[in-house]
Amino acid sequence: MTTSRLLKNKLYLYLTEFFAGVSVMAVELGASRLLAPYFSSSQIVWTIIIGTIMIAMALGNIWGGRAADRNPDPGRLYARLIIAAVWIGCIPLVGKYVIIGVSGLLVLAVDTNFLIIAAFVSCMLIFVFPLFLLGTVTPSLVKYAMESMEDSGRTVGRLEAFNTVGSIIGTFLPTFVTIPAVGTSITFLIFSAVLLILGLVYFIAEKSRRVLCLVSTAIFVLCAVFGNSDSFAFWEDELLYEGESIYNYLQVKEDDRSVILSTNVLFGVQSVAMKNGGLTGMYYDYALAAPLMSGSDEPEILVLGMGSGTFSTLCGRYFPGATVRGVEIDERITELAHEYFGLPESVEVETYDGRAYLAADKGRYDVIMVDAYQDITIPFQMSSVEFFTMVKEHLKDNGVMVVNLNMISDGEGSINAHLCDTIASVFDYVYTADVPGCTNRELYAFVSEPEKFEGAPQGYGDFAFENKMLSVAEALREYESGGLILTDDKAPVELLGIKVIDELISDELGYYKRIFTERGLGGLIDELTGN
Repeated sequence: MTTSRLLKNKLYLYLTEFFAGVSVMAVELGASRLLAPYFSSSQIVWTIIIGTIMIAMALGNIWGGRAADRNPDPGRLYARLIIAAVWIGCIPLVGKYVIIGVSGLLVLAVDTNFLIIAAFVSCMLIFVFPLFLLGTVTPSLVKYAMESMEDSGRTVGRLEAFNTVGSIIGTFLPTFVTIPAVGTSITFLIFSAVLLILGLVYFIAEKSRRVLCLVSTAIFVLCAVFGNSDSFAFWEDELLYEGESIYNYLQVKEDDRSVILSTNVLFGVQSVAMKNGGLTGMYYDYALAAPLMSGSDEPEILVLGMGSGTFSTLCGRYFPGATVRGVEIDERITELAHEYFGLPESVEVETYDGRAYLAADKGRYDVIMVDAYQDITIPFQMSSVEFFTMVKEHLKDNGVMVVNLNMISDGEGSINAHLCDTIASVFDYVYTADVPGCTNRELYAFVSEPEKFEGAPQGYGDFAFENKMLSVAEALREYESGGLILTDDKAPVELLGIKVIDELISDELGYYKRIFTERGLGGLIDELTGN
């Protein structure tokens, strides 16, 4: 093997290993942010990402070692780095279209586990090839860096150390620096540029592969120009806001009646503010029964998972004597709440995890609302016996916990059954009310035996509110536990939740599947376009 002039002192090999480690972890974290708006950021999606990338890296290790033995030419490795760089650079431009395309095709072909399969196929198509190429780096560099068997251990150890340190930096940089500062798309472009520069410097020093260098640079420039948008919902024309925080993809849009916050572009509304300041027609209205149920004239209310403050704002309107405190882990959502949703300055907001806040808080409340459950990204630590016991300890003697359950499913062993049974194991008095026109169910749990709820007091003075409270009173049903308990040790909330998502998708799309089956793709297109 002829040693390249650039590689004679081995420093460039170690730098290559270092930046390859940085890029692998950066791409993995970028993958989670690319997929999250469409498939959630649940442990299931993370498992798919990690598993897929590990498969790609393992195959790359095997193939890279064999390739280095057959033809120990460093130029082949750096050519692979350039190809990987170009592919990663293209992800911001085409990745979201691949996800939507895969989802559109699978929605017609898959009846169960849609989110799992769609996320897995998308991950395979977008990330396996570049990570496979990056997986060839370490075995190839071992071949080029090792001078004799006597220094083999030291050489491999040093390369692994450089790779590990790079991986550590590649883990922290996207999460705390690049994604919050410039977004997912530019994060991909940054680390694509790092790999591209590694390859270009090598070939410029060797004065070879000029065509590869020119073509790859041209493609990267095109991707940087046209792919640097942070728009995941590319079909939306007039969003008030679209961006990312450390925790979430965030989207604010409006219609004639309301302003809406979403953290998922395929389905879900996390918060809504009506432009007339009134009731929303959604589950937030049903949750307003909780302060009345507490019997307090000046209720102290704590909201865990405040979002942009829909419930908090409504409490301020309908209970002027109330004191409302919100806990929201995502500080950017709180900023949007003030900017777009009219959250009153009187509502004190703590940027904290809900359970961690309870562990530190010494206060007791008339009402605690738990609204931290979003599609299948239900935090298990806020779903267990231990958590609900903490909530009960923070309620006054006549206190009420109200929980929004956002995926109605009455099937045996459903996620809602587990949550309700778990709550019923802590609270002796539990009632539920289904919210008409949506997939939400409100649960009310009482510290002591409640009086029969009959709605707002006579003469409350707001007909719409009084009417809504009567609806809640009519919908209330005492809950009977089935003994399905979630604990800190065992709470498979995501697997339970994804079953409900499958049911909802199947119900919503069953009509279009029948058209596709009976009339084919042409008939489906005609139906969607109204022809």
